[in-house]
Amino acid sequence: MVSLPSTVGVLLAGGLSRRMGGGDKCLRPLGDKPVLAHIIARARPQVSALVLNANGDPARFAAFGLPVAADVIEGFAGPLAGVLTGMEWAAERRRDALWLATFATDAPFFPRDLVARLHAAVALEQADMACARSAGQDHPVFGLWPVRLRAELRNAMEEGVRKVDLWTARYKLAVAEFPAEPFDPFFNANRPEDLAEAERLLKAAP
Repeated sequence: MVSLPSTVGVLLAGGLSRRMGGGDKCLRPLGDKPVLAHIIARARPQVSALVLNANGDPARFAAFGLPVAADVIEGFAGPLAGVLTGMEWAAERRRDALWLATFATDAPFFPRDLVARLHAAVALEQADMACARSAGQDHPVFGLWPVRLRAELRNAMEEGVRKVDLWTARYKLAVAEFPAEPFDPFFNANRPEDLAEAERLLKAAP
């Protein structure tokens, strides 16, 4: 097995979950455990350390045994705030980690080789960073980011940049393509009816 560069993983749970009716999407049940438990089971083996990016009282996540880091940029600034939070957490607490992998916490079936494939895409294309793609759609919240760019990202966010693609356009972005059959591995449960579909897919998920 090829050894990957040391990579910290951050689980992005800092949003407001409006389409789910508020609250934490990742704490909704799926099968016999919360969505977040499925996410952790897939993410943990792929990274050297795992941190949860979430705002509000961290005690609601205590059962998962993960460090919780609130957005370092105020105002629910979106996924980029989670990326920056993860970069700064890694730089302070895991100085051996040169890379940050991000995972959405409403997509419980993402590939078990996601991080390896993102690293391979960066190496192949000599890129600065990478994101996943399936069915012709990029998934920037499933990305690989160099921790060394944390100051540049903070500066961009303090200047008002909020859209991921506006920031990544400044760099060379590689893309790791994943098949969308038998179903899209980046299927996300944004609405209550999506959870019913996730229950169905759970039986077929690799």
